[in-house]
Amino acid sequence: MKKIHLLFLAAAVLLAVSPVFAQSDDEALLRTWIQTLGSDDFGGRAPMTPDEEKTVNYLAGQMAALGLQPAFGGSWFQEVQTLSANCKPVGGRFRVKCGRKKTDLVYPDDLVVWTARAESRIDLPAAEFVFCGFGIDAPEYGWNDFEGVDVKGKIVIAMVNDPGFYDATLFRGRNMTYYGRWTYKFEQAKRLGAAGCLVLHNTAAASYGWDVCKNGHVGSNLALYDNATHNAGALAIKGWLHENGCRKIFEAAGLNYEETLAAAKKPGFKAIPLKARSDIRMDVKFNINSTRNVAGLLPGTDLKDEVVVFSAHWDHFGHGEPDASGDRIYNGAADNGSGMAAVLLLAKKYAELPVRPRRSMLFLIPTLEESGLFGSEYYCEHPVFPMDKTAACINFDCIAPEPLTHDVVVLGGGATELDNYIIACAGAQGRYVVMNDDNSDGWFFRSDHFNFVKKGVPAVVIEYGTDLVDPTRPNKYPRSAWYHKPSDEYKEDWVFDGTLAHIRMMFGVGLSVANADHRPR
Repeated sequence: MKKIHLLFLAAAVLLAVSPVFAQSDDEALLRTWIQTLGSDDFGGRAPMTPDEEKTVNYLAGQMAALGLQPAFGGSWFQEVQTLSANCKPVGGRFRVKCGRKKTDLVYPDDLVVWTARAESRIDLPAAEFVFCGFGIDAPEYGWNDFEGVDVKGKIVIAMVNDPGFYDATLFRGRNMTYYGRWTYKFEQAKRLGAAGCLVLHNTAAASYGWDVCKNGHVGSNLALYDNATHNAGALAIKGWLHENGCRKIFEAAGLNYEETLAAAKKPGFKAIPLKARSDIRMDVKFNINSTRNVAGLLPGTDLKDEVVVFSAHWDHFGHGEPDASGDRIYNGAADNGSGMAAVLLLAKKYAELPVRPRRSMLFLIPTLEESGLFGSEYYCEHPVFPMDKTAACINFDCIAPEPLTHDVVVLGGGATELDNYIIACAGAQGRYVVMNDDNSDGWFFRSDHFNFVKKGVPAVVIEYGTDLVDPTRPNKYPRSAWYHKPSDEYKEDWVFDGTLAHIRMMFGVGLSVANADHRPR
């Protein structure tokens, strides 16, 4: 996109945004929506509970009042079937044998495991372990941990993160690629016909401790459910392997742990069949349930068969461990009541335009983001508009509270032409864009926009800025104070200056994309 085009775009954005955002009730609406959705009455919005019913019906009612149309064949809701499984190794351990050597992997100290299959018992006799380095096949980086090894029917052990975490000259350095995510390692093991995959944990490389792995998987584990196949094609076993557990396997196989991991971090590493086997037996208690995505549609004009998607997940954690005050409700006001409020406000503003945008606009509020982005994953597999007709996904996650900043921080920026629209619209506000390419913790892969990225759709999520317009008024409620805690509650002294600036900027981005002759690449 040429510079002169961007200047015209910025001017058009200024003209477009000014009248529709001249009303003074925008902040009041945001506050009302966030306060309502984050109230105790909504119980923390846990999926597949009575609080889901209240949440999705409220959202559908708001969309109807704003003038949207039901997006799913006359319904506001898209049903998402799930499998919830509680898994435990028989006897609380897996015995590993290598020749005459034996060792026990104790659950949940040495490993945590689960399955996505709808089976009451997982039984893999004499399953063989193969250490496959990072578990990556990345031809564009000249890296294949699976070259020359057959992992069919075997248990893959793969290190978390990617080689760039340890050597800045490899991959994208500390800017983690998707190859570094544990979800990718499961996906790749499945593609190669493995029976299972254990991701080797490391606190620095994962960006969280073993307690997160243990607490997140010892109880119920969710997966999307295919009623036709009963998930028979899923990996029989997924899991996290503690470093101590991996040491036990390596020692039984006669490998030096430190030397083997050091070799795996260098180009040219070859996977190692460990000749270590275990009778993998797990008791499974599973339930099939369903939850719902919510979406409203604003049809376009001459390009109405194409769409711009605005997304923000509705789910949170419901009731959980109490904090020091005894509060057990994880209200999720910022995460993600604020994102939902942003989507609703944008829907209102677009619906009020005197001339409809050329492309249609879909306001998608998916479920199960906190459980693994399952709601948006299901939508992307069963979309209202084909993915090759989806121009962009603009995702909102934890957008308030935020004071006004000079900078606009784009997570994962620098990869698509969508950046040009953001730069132009931020410039129309007198602000500048920072492309945040520090993805060492994989944050870019951990919100709903990424499922669109995996389908080739340009997508963006905006992070908090740091260059305060008024340095004497910093954010009183930084993310670390409330993220995934009962303290994530709406407060009257929340500041919305930056939040509103972001929403107005993304209004311009969405409108520009919707009216452009070509979709961003």
